Amino acid sequence: MTTASTRAFGPAPDPREAPRAFLEHLYRVAVDRALPLSTLGAHLPPPPRGRTLVLGAGKAGGSMVQALEALWPADAPLSGLVVTRYDHIPPRPEGLPQRIEIVEAAHPVPDAAGQQAAERILALTQGLTADDLVLCLISGGGSSLLVLPAEGLTLADKQRINKQLLESGAGIGEMNCVRKHLSRIKGGRLAAACAPARVVTLTISDVPGDDPAVIASGPTVPDVTTCADALAILDRYGIEVPAPVRARLESGELETPKPDDAVFKGHETHMIATPQQSLEAAAKAAREAGIEAHILSDEMEGESREVGKVHAALARAVAHRGEPFARPCVILSGGETTVTIRPRQPGQAKGRGGRAGEFCMGLAGALMGQPQVWALAADTDGIDGVEDNAGAFVTPDTLARAAAAGRKLSDHLDRNDAYGYFDAIGDLFVTGPTNTNVNDFRALLVL
Repeated sequence: MTTASTRAFGPAPDPREAPRAFLEHLYRVAVDRALPLSTLGAHLPPPPRGRTLVLGAGKAGGSMVQALEALWPADAPLSGLVVTRYDHIPPRPEGLPQRIEIVEAAHPVPDAAGQQAAERILALTQGLTADDLVLCLISGGGSSLLVLPAEGLTLADKQRINKQLLESGAGIGEMNCVRKHLSRIKGGRLAAACAPARVVTLTISDVPGDDPAVIASGPTVPDVTTCADALAILDRYGIEVPAPVRARLESGELETPKPDDAVFKGHETHMIATPQQSLEAAAKAAREAGIEAHILSDEMEGESREVGKVHAALARAVAHRGEPFARPCVILSGGETTVTIRPRQPGQAKGRGGRAGEFCMGLAGALMGQPQVWALAADTDGIDGVEDNAGAFVTPDTLARAAAAGRKLSDHLDRNDAYGYFDAIGDLFVTGPTNTNVNDFRALLVL
Protein backbone atom coordinates (compact mmCIF):
# COMPACT_ATOMS: atom_id res chain seq x y z
CA MET A 1 0.00 0.00 0.00
CA THR A 2 1.30 3.47 -0.93
CA THR A 3 0.66 6.11 1.71
CA ALA A 4 1.66 9.71 2.37
CA SER A 5 4.58 8.55 4.49
CA THR A 6 5.87 5.98 1.97
CA ARG A 7 5.54 8.46 -0.91
CA ALA A 8 7.70 10.94 0.98
CA PHE A 9 10.35 8.62 2.40
CA GLY A 10 9.83 5.11 1.08
CA PRO A 11 8.76 2.24 3.32
CA ALA A 12 9.75 2.39 6.98
CA PRO A 13 12.88 0.40 7.89
CA ASP A 14 12.22 -2.87 9.70
CA PRO A 15 12.07 -1.85 13.38
CA ARG A 16 13.50 -5.20 14.52
CA GLU A 17 16.50 -5.04 12.21
CA ALA A 18 17.09 -1.27 12.21
CA PRO A 19 15.41 0.30 15.26
CA ARG A 20 17.32 3.58 15.05
CA ALA A 21 16.51 4.04 11.38
CA PHE A 22 12.88 3.22 12.13
CA LEU A 23 12.71 5.90 14.83
CA GLU A 24 14.32 8.44 12.51
CA HIS A 25 11.69 7.58 9.89
CA LEU A 26 8.93 8.40 12.36
CA TYR A 27 10.59 11.73 13.14
CA ARG A 28 10.86 12.59 9.44
CA VAL A 29 7.19 11.78 8.91
CA ALA A 30 6.22 13.96 11.88
CA VAL A 31 8.27 16.89 10.59
CA ASP A 32 6.92 16.51 7.06
CA ARG A 33 3.36 16.78 8.39
CA ALA A 34 4.19 20.21 9.80
CA LEU A 35 5.73 21.71 6.65
CA PRO A 36 3.57 24.63 5.48
CA LEU A 37 3.44 24.00 1.74
CA SER A 38 0.89 21.19 2.17
CA THR A 39 -1.19 22.89 4.88
CA LEU A 40 -1.20 26.65 4.33
CA GLY A 41 -3.32 26.83 1.17
CA ALA A 42 -6.54 25.66 2.82
CA HIS A 43 -6.50 28.69 5.13
CA LEU A 44 -5.73 31.52 2.71
CA PRO A 45 -8.38 34.24 2.26
CA PRO A 46 -9.05 35.72 -1.17
CA PRO A 47 -6.99 38.78 -2.17
CA PRO A 48 -8.50 42.04 -0.84
CA ARG A 49 -9.56 45.16 -2.73
CA GLY A 50 -6.50 46.91 -1.35
CA ARG A 51 -2.98 45.61 -0.87
CA THR A 52 -1.79 42.49 0.95
CA LEU A 53 0.97 43.00 3.51
CA VAL A 54 2.78 39.94 4.90
CA LEU A 55 4.38 40.20 8.34
CA GLY A 56 5.69 37.48 10.59
CA ALA A 57 8.26 35.85 12.81
CA GLY A 58 9.37 32.34 13.73
CA LYS A 59 11.67 29.45 12.94
CA ALA A 60 9.30 28.33 10.17
CA GLY A 61 9.13 31.83 8.71
CA GLY A 62 11.23 31.05 5.63
CA SER A 63 9.23 28.01 4.58
CA MET A 64 5.92 29.74 5.36
CA VAL A 65 6.91 32.66 3.12
CA GLN A 66 7.86 30.37 0.25
CA ALA A 67 4.63 28.40 0.60
CA LEU A 68 2.60 31.62 0.53
CA GLU A 69 4.50 32.92 -2.51
CA ALA A 70 3.82 29.66 -4.34
CA LEU A 71 0.11 29.60 -3.45
CA TRP A 72 -0.88 33.28 -3.70
CA PRO A 73 -2.28 34.36 -7.09
CA ALA A 74 0.55 35.55 -9.32
CA ASP A 75 -1.43 38.62 -10.42
CA ALA A 76 -2.32 39.71 -6.86
CA PRO A 77 0.05 42.19 -5.14
CA LEU A 78 2.05 40.75 -2.27
CA SER A 79 4.80 42.34 -0.17
CA GLY A 80 6.11 42.35 3.37
CA LEU A 81 8.80 41.30 5.84
CA VAL A 82 9.26 38.14 7.92
CA VAL A 83 12.07 37.39 10.39
CA THR A 84 13.40 33.89 11.03
CA ARG A 85 16.34 32.32 12.83
CA TYR A 86 19.84 32.43 11.39
CA ASP A 87 20.38 29.68 8.78
CA HIS A 88 16.65 28.84 8.67
CA ILE A 89 15.84 30.08 5.16
CA PRO A 90 15.34 27.02 2.92
CA PRO A 91 16.69 26.96 -0.64
CA ARG A 92 14.33 28.83 -2.95
CA PRO A 93 12.56 26.55 -5.43
CA GLU A 94 13.62 27.20 -8.99
CA GLY A 95 11.32 29.63 -10.77
CA LEU A 96 9.62 30.91 -7.60
CA PRO A 97 9.74 34.74 -7.60
CA GLN A 98 10.58 36.39 -4.30
CA ARG A 99 7.87 38.85 -3.26
CA ILE A 100 8.36 38.93 0.52
CA GLU A 101 11.60 39.90 2.24
CA ILE A 102 13.04 37.43 4.76
CA VAL A 103 15.63 38.52 7.32
CA GLU A 104 17.46 36.55 9.99
CA ALA A 105 18.04 37.12 13.71
CA ALA A 106 19.11 35.28 16.85
CA HIS A 107 17.29 32.65 18.88
CA PRO A 108 16.78 31.87 21.78
CA VAL A 109 18.46 35.05 23.09
CA PRO A 110 17.49 38.06 20.92
CA ASP A 111 19.96 40.32 19.16
CA ALA A 112 20.09 43.69 17.41
CA ALA A 113 19.02 42.14 14.10
CA GLY A 114 15.78 40.98 15.70
CA GLN A 115 15.14 44.43 17.13
CA GLN A 116 15.78 46.07 13.75
CA ALA A 117 13.39 43.59 12.09
CA ALA A 118 10.68 44.31 14.67
CA GLU A 119 11.07 48.06 14.16
CA ARG A 120 10.77 47.63 10.39
CA ILE A 121 7.71 45.38 10.74
CA LEU A 122 5.99 47.89 12.98
CA ALA A 123 6.83 50.70 10.54
CA LEU A 124 5.27 48.76 7.64
CA THR A 125 1.87 48.94 9.34
CA GLN A 126 1.71 52.70 8.87
CA GLY A 127 -0.92 53.87 6.37
CA LEU A 128 -2.95 50.66 6.22
CA THR A 129 -6.63 51.04 5.33
CA ALA A 130 -9.80 49.02 5.82
CA ASP A 131 -9.41 47.71 2.26
CA ASP A 132 -6.03 46.14 3.07
CA LEU A 133 -5.24 42.64 4.30
CA VAL A 134 -2.40 41.75 6.66
CA LEU A 135 -1.31 38.10 6.58
CA CYS A 136 0.72 37.29 9.70
CA LEU A 137 2.91 34.18 9.51
CA ILE A 138 3.66 33.12 13.08
CA SER A 139 5.62 30.13 14.36
CA GLY A 140 7.65 29.10 17.39
CA GLY A 141 10.71 31.15 18.16
CA GLY A 142 8.99 34.40 17.27
CA SER A 143 9.23 35.66 20.85
CA SER A 144 13.00 35.98 20.57
CA LEU A 145 13.12 36.92 16.91
CA LEU A 146 10.57 39.75 17.22
CA VAL A 147 12.14 41.83 19.97
CA LEU A 148 11.04 45.41 20.62
CA PRO A 149 11.66 46.40 24.26
CA ALA A 150 9.07 48.42 26.13
CA GLU A 151 9.99 52.02 26.94
CA GLY A 152 12.57 52.03 29.72
CA LEU A 153 14.14 48.73 28.67
CA THR A 154 17.22 48.26 26.52
CA LEU A 155 18.04 45.34 24.28
CA ALA A 156 20.65 44.33 26.87
CA ASP A 157 17.90 44.25 29.51
CA LYS A 158 15.73 42.03 27.30
CA GLN A 159 18.67 39.72 26.58
CA ARG A 160 19.41 39.33 30.30
CA ILE A 161 15.76 38.76 31.24
CA ASN A 162 15.30 36.27 28.39
CA LYS A 163 18.43 34.33 29.36
CA GLN A 164 17.38 34.20 33.01
CA LEU A 165 13.91 32.97 32.08
CA LEU A 166 15.40 30.26 29.87
CA GLU A 167 17.66 29.04 32.68
CA SER A 168 15.05 29.29 35.43
CA GLY A 169 12.91 26.31 34.45
CA ALA A 170 9.91 28.56 33.79
CA GLY A 171 7.25 27.13 31.48
CA ILE A 172 6.69 28.58 28.03
CA GLY A 173 3.43 30.24 29.11
CA GLU A 174 5.20 31.96 32.01
CA MET A 175 8.09 33.12 29.85
CA ASN A 176 5.81 34.52 27.18
CA CYS A 177 3.59 36.29 29.71
CA VAL A 178 6.63 38.29 30.79
CA ARG A 179 7.78 38.85 27.22
CA LYS A 180 4.38 40.20 26.18
CA HIS A 181 4.28 42.79 28.93
CA LEU A 182 7.82 43.98 28.30
CA SER A 183 7.31 44.48 24.56
CA ARG A 184 5.96 47.10 22.16
CA ILE A 185 4.93 44.51 19.55
CA LYS A 186 3.89 41.28 21.28
CA GLY A 187 0.69 40.42 23.13
CA GLY A 188 -1.68 41.74 20.45
CA ARG A 189 0.15 45.02 19.94
CA LEU A 190 1.09 44.23 16.32
CA ALA A 191 -2.60 43.68 15.51
CA ALA A 192 -3.44 47.02 17.11
CA ALA A 193 -0.81 48.69 14.93
CA CYS A 194 -2.39 47.18 11.79
CA ALA A 195 -5.81 48.82 12.37
CA PRO A 196 -8.03 49.42 10.46
CA ALA A 197 -6.77 46.66 8.12
CA ARG A 198 -8.12 43.11 8.43
CA VAL A 199 -5.61 40.70 10.00
CA VAL A 200 -5.47 36.96 9.25
CA THR A 201 -2.94 35.05 11.34
CA LEU A 202 -1.60 31.73 10.05
CA THR A 203 0.30 29.93 12.77
CA ILE A 204 2.24 26.74 13.43
CA SER A 205 1.91 25.66 17.05
CA ASP A 206 4.93 24.83 19.16
CA VAL A 207 3.23 25.11 22.56
CA PRO A 208 1.20 22.76 24.75
CA GLY A 209 -2.48 23.43 24.18
CA ASP A 210 -1.94 25.24 20.85
CA ASP A 211 -2.90 28.59 22.37
CA PRO A 212 -2.21 31.26 19.71
CA ALA A 213 -1.72 33.82 22.49
CA VAL A 214 1.32 31.86 23.67
CA ILE A 215 2.85 30.99 20.28
CA ALA A 216 5.58 33.62 19.65
CA SER A 217 3.96 35.63 22.48
CA GLY A 218 0.84 36.26 20.38
CA PRO A 219 1.69 39.49 18.52
CA THR A 220 -1.64 39.53 16.67
CA VAL A 221 -4.09 37.97 19.14
CA PRO A 222 -5.70 39.14 22.41
CA ASP A 223 -3.92 38.51 25.69
CA VAL A 224 -5.71 37.38 28.85
CA THR A 225 -2.64 37.62 31.10
CA THR A 226 -1.99 40.76 33.11
CA CYS A 227 0.81 42.96 34.35
CA ALA A 228 0.21 41.43 37.78
CA ASP A 229 0.77 37.97 36.32
CA ALA A 230 4.05 39.10 34.76
CA LEU A 231 5.23 40.60 38.06
CA ALA A 232 4.39 37.40 39.91
CA ILE A 233 6.45 35.35 37.47
CA LEU A 234 9.42 37.72 37.69
CA ASP A 235 9.28 37.52 41.48
CA ARG A 236 8.84 33.74 41.47
CA TYR A 237 12.09 33.24 39.60
CA GLY A 238 13.98 36.16 41.16
CA ILE A 239 14.38 38.13 37.93
CA GLU A 240 14.87 41.87 38.27
CA VAL A 241 13.70 44.59 35.91
CA PRO A 242 14.64 48.29 36.05
CA ALA A 243 12.72 50.14 38.77
CA PRO A 244 10.84 52.44 36.34
CA VAL A 245 9.66 49.42 34.34
CA ARG A 246 8.57 47.61 37.49
CA ALA A 247 6.59 50.69 38.47
CA ARG A 248 4.86 50.67 35.08
CA LEU A 249 3.97 47.00 35.54
CA GLU A 250 2.62 47.71 39.02
CA SER A 251 0.47 50.57 37.71
CA GLY A 252 -0.84 48.52 34.77
CA GLU A 253 0.62 50.96 32.26
CA LEU A 254 2.18 48.06 30.29
CA GLU A 255 -1.11 46.16 29.97
CA THR A 256 -1.78 44.29 26.72
CA PRO A 257 -4.94 44.45 24.52
CA LYS A 258 -7.65 42.14 25.87
CA PRO A 259 -10.22 39.91 24.05
CA ASP A 260 -12.95 42.56 24.19
CA ASP A 261 -10.79 45.16 22.45
CA ALA A 262 -12.46 46.38 19.25
CA VAL A 263 -9.12 46.26 17.46
CA PHE A 264 -9.57 42.48 16.98
CA LYS A 265 -12.99 42.70 15.32
CA GLY A 266 -13.05 40.74 12.06
CA HIS A 267 -9.63 39.21 12.61
CA GLU A 268 -9.04 35.48 12.03
CA THR A 269 -6.49 32.99 13.35
CA HIS A 270 -5.85 29.63 11.67
CA MET A 271 -3.69 26.83 13.08
CA ILE A 272 -2.05 25.27 10.03
CA ALA A 273 0.06 22.67 11.88
CA THR A 274 0.07 21.31 15.44
CA PRO A 275 2.13 18.87 17.53
CA GLN A 276 -0.81 16.44 17.74
CA GLN A 277 -1.11 16.25 13.95
CA SER A 278 2.57 15.38 13.67
CA LEU A 279 2.35 12.71 16.37
CA GLU A 280 -0.69 11.20 14.63
CA ALA A 281 1.25 11.08 11.35
CA ALA A 282 4.12 9.26 13.09
CA ALA A 283 1.68 6.85 14.73
CA LYS A 284 0.13 6.09 11.37
CA ALA A 285 3.55 5.39 9.86
CA ALA A 286 4.40 3.01 12.72
CA ARG A 287 1.15 1.08 12.26
CA GLU A 288 1.80 0.80 8.55
CA ALA A 289 5.07 -0.91 9.50
CA GLY A 290 3.21 -3.38 11.72
CA ILE A 291 4.01 -1.70 15.05
CA GLU A 292 1.16 -0.50 17.26
CA ALA A 293 1.56 3.13 18.35
CA HIS A 294 0.31 4.97 21.42
CA ILE A 295 0.31 8.76 21.82
CA LEU A 296 0.64 9.75 25.46
CA SER A 297 0.10 13.48 24.98
CA ASP A 298 1.20 16.41 22.84
CA GLU A 299 1.12 18.72 25.89
CA MET A 300 3.80 17.30 28.20
CA GLU A 301 5.66 19.83 30.31
CA GLY A 302 8.02 19.62 33.27
CA GLU A 303 11.71 19.16 33.94
CA SER A 304 13.17 17.27 30.98
CA ARG A 305 15.18 14.71 32.94
CA GLU A 306 12.18 13.93 35.14
CA VAL A 307 9.89 13.49 32.13
CA GLY A 308 12.54 11.10 30.81
CA LYS A 309 12.32 9.05 34.01
CA VAL A 310 8.53 8.81 33.72
CA HIS A 311 8.81 7.59 30.12
CA ALA A 312 11.40 5.03 31.25
CA ALA A 313 9.07 3.66 33.92
CA LEU A 314 6.36 3.18 31.33
CA ALA A 315 8.73 1.51 28.84
CA ARG A 316 10.04 -0.86 31.53
CA ALA A 317 6.48 -1.86 32.47
CA VAL A 318 5.73 -2.63 28.84
CA ALA A 319 8.99 -4.57 28.45
CA HIS A 320 8.54 -6.60 31.63
CA ARG A 321 4.79 -7.21 31.75
CA GLY A 322 3.33 -6.17 28.43
CA GLU A 323 1.27 -3.57 30.28
CA PRO A 324 -0.33 -1.11 29.80
CA PHE A 325 0.59 -1.70 26.14
CA ALA A 326 1.32 -4.97 24.38
CA ARG A 327 4.71 -5.50 22.74
CA PRO A 328 5.92 -4.56 20.19
CA CYS A 329 4.85 -0.94 20.27
CA VAL A 330 5.92 2.66 19.88
CA ILE A 331 5.19 5.20 22.61
CA LEU A 332 4.96 8.78 21.31
CA SER A 333 4.78 12.11 23.10
CA GLY A 334 5.27 15.81 22.49
CA GLY A 335 5.03 19.12 24.31
CA GLU A 336 7.64 21.49 25.70
CA THR A 337 9.73 20.39 28.64
CA THR A 338 12.19 22.64 30.44
CA VAL A 339 15.77 22.48 31.68
CA THR A 340 16.83 24.20 34.90
CA ILE A 341 20.51 25.08 34.55
CA ARG A 342 22.46 23.93 37.61
CA PRO A 343 25.11 26.25 39.10
CA ARG A 344 28.57 25.16 38.07
CA GLN A 345 31.08 24.05 40.66
CA PRO A 346 34.51 25.74 40.70
CA GLY A 347 36.56 24.43 37.78
CA GLN A 348 33.59 22.59 36.28
CA ALA A 349 33.29 22.80 32.50
CA LYS A 350 30.20 24.44 31.06
CA GLY A 351 27.66 21.94 29.79
CA ARG A 352 26.09 21.90 26.34
CA GLY A 353 22.69 20.59 25.35
CA GLY A 354 18.97 21.19 25.17
CA ARG A 355 15.65 19.75 26.28
CA ALA A 356 15.79 16.65 24.08
CA GLY A 357 19.27 15.65 25.21
CA GLU A 358 18.43 16.25 28.86
CA PHE A 359 15.33 14.06 28.44
CA CYS A 360 17.51 11.33 26.95
CA MET A 361 19.93 11.43 29.87
CA GLY A 362 17.06 11.06 32.34
CA LEU A 363 15.59 8.27 30.21
CA ALA A 364 18.86 6.35 29.83
CA GLY A 365 19.61 6.51 33.54
CA ALA A 366 16.16 5.23 34.51
CA LEU A 367 16.08 2.49 31.84
CA MET A 368 19.32 1.07 33.27
CA GLY A 369 20.16 -0.78 30.08
CA GLN A 370 16.69 -2.26 29.64
CA PRO A 371 16.87 -4.73 26.72
CA GLN A 372 14.65 -4.21 23.68
CA VAL A 373 14.00 -0.50 24.30
CA TRP A 374 15.23 2.13 21.85
CA ALA A 375 14.33 5.81 21.87
CA LEU A 376 14.73 9.06 19.98
CA ALA A 377 14.00 12.50 21.40
CA ALA A 378 14.47 15.52 19.16
CA ASP A 379 13.20 19.03 18.56
CA THR A 380 11.16 19.23 15.37
CA ASP A 381 12.96 22.41 14.31
CA GLY A 382 16.20 20.42 14.07
CA ILE A 383 17.97 22.37 16.82
CA ASP A 384 18.15 21.17 20.43
CA GLY A 385 18.63 24.37 22.40
CA VAL A 386 21.44 26.25 20.67
CA GLU A 387 23.43 23.24 19.47
CA ASP A 388 23.84 21.69 16.01
CA ASN A 389 21.94 18.50 16.85
CA ALA A 390 18.19 17.93 16.89
CA GLY A 391 18.38 15.49 19.79
CA ALA A 392 19.80 12.07 20.64
CA PHE A 393 19.21 8.32 20.56
CA VAL A 394 19.00 6.00 23.57
CA THR A 395 19.74 2.29 23.08
CA PRO A 396 19.91 -0.72 25.40
CA ASP A 397 23.71 -0.32 25.60
CA THR A 398 23.88 3.48 25.97
CA LEU A 399 25.14 3.37 29.56
CA ALA A 400 27.67 0.63 28.84
CA ARG A 401 29.11 2.37 25.78
CA ALA A 402 29.29 5.69 27.61
CA ALA A 403 31.08 4.08 30.56
CA ALA A 404 33.57 2.50 28.15
CA ALA A 405 34.16 5.99 26.71
CA GLY A 406 34.89 7.32 30.20
CA ARG A 407 31.59 9.18 30.55
CA LYS A 408 29.69 9.16 33.83
CA LEU A 409 26.01 10.01 33.44
CA SER A 410 25.70 11.75 36.82
CA ASP A 411 28.57 14.11 35.97
CA HIS A 412 26.89 15.14 32.72
CA LEU A 413 23.53 15.58 34.45
CA ASP A 414 25.15 17.79 37.09
CA ARG A 415 26.35 20.25 34.46
CA ASN A 416 23.49 19.82 31.95
CA ASP A 417 25.92 18.39 29.39
CA ALA A 418 23.80 16.09 27.22
CA TYR A 419 25.70 17.08 24.09
CA GLY A 420 29.04 15.90 25.48
CA TYR A 421 27.55 12.65 26.77
CA PHE A 422 25.89 11.54 23.55
CA ASP A 423 28.57 12.97 21.26
CA ALA A 424 31.14 10.71 22.94
CA ILE A 425 29.23 7.59 21.86
CA GLY A 426 28.06 8.76 18.44
CA ASP A 427 24.40 9.02 19.46
CA LEU A 428 23.66 12.65 18.63
CA PHE A 429 20.84 13.01 16.09
CA VAL A 430 21.76 15.70 13.55
CA THR A 431 19.31 16.91 10.91
CA GLY A 432 20.03 20.60 10.35
CA PRO A 433 17.14 23.10 10.38
CA THR A 434 13.87 21.47 9.29
CA ASN A 435 12.11 24.79 8.47
CA THR A 436 9.17 24.07 10.73
CA ASN A 437 8.60 23.77 14.47
CA VAL A 438 5.97 21.80 16.40
CA ASN A 439 8.27 21.35 19.37
CA ASP A 440 9.38 18.18 21.15
CA PHE A 441 9.14 14.78 19.46
CA ARG A 442 9.75 11.65 21.51
CA ALA A 443 9.44 8.05 20.38
CA LEU A 444 10.19 4.93 22.43
CA LEU A 445 10.26 1.59 20.61
CA VAL A 446 9.67 -1.49 22.80
CA LEU A 447 10.28 -4.82 21.04
